[in-house]
Amino acid sequence: DPSRLRPHVVLAQENTQIRDLQQENRELWVSLEEHQDALELIMSKYRKQMLQLLEGRKGEDAEPVLKVHQANSVEIESQIDRICEMGEVMRKAVQVDDDQFFKVQEKLAQLELENKELRELLSISKESFEVEREDLPD
Repeated sequence: DPSRLRPHVVLAQENTQIRDLQQENRELWVSLEEHQDALELIMSKYRKQMLQLLEGRKGEDAEPVLKVHQANSVEIESQIDRICEMGEVMRKAVQVDDDQFFKVQEKLAQLELENKELRELLSISKESFEVEREDLPD
């Protein structure tokens, strides 16, 4: 009966989609961590160069360099904020995916229980029908 197979097919498709989304979330987390590591490396090199530049210009006015440094710091701060926002969005997406997965699992268990109960009722009904047929005179 095709109608009995449909829930299993739909659930299988949903399970596949959930696994794909979970894999994508893991890949996004790895990517986020790589970007954060790269940003930390860039910042450390930038600070080192700025320190060398400031040490080389002790006699000169360092104010323009500090202004550039502050402007860059503001830009980097905004990028870090964006990265944190993306991380939060990813965390929420993972939570939503997990919630959806548990709902699908719960529904599957409910359908399996319902299926079992319906099969028992059908079996009882068949037995009752057979008993009635046996009791009837030929």
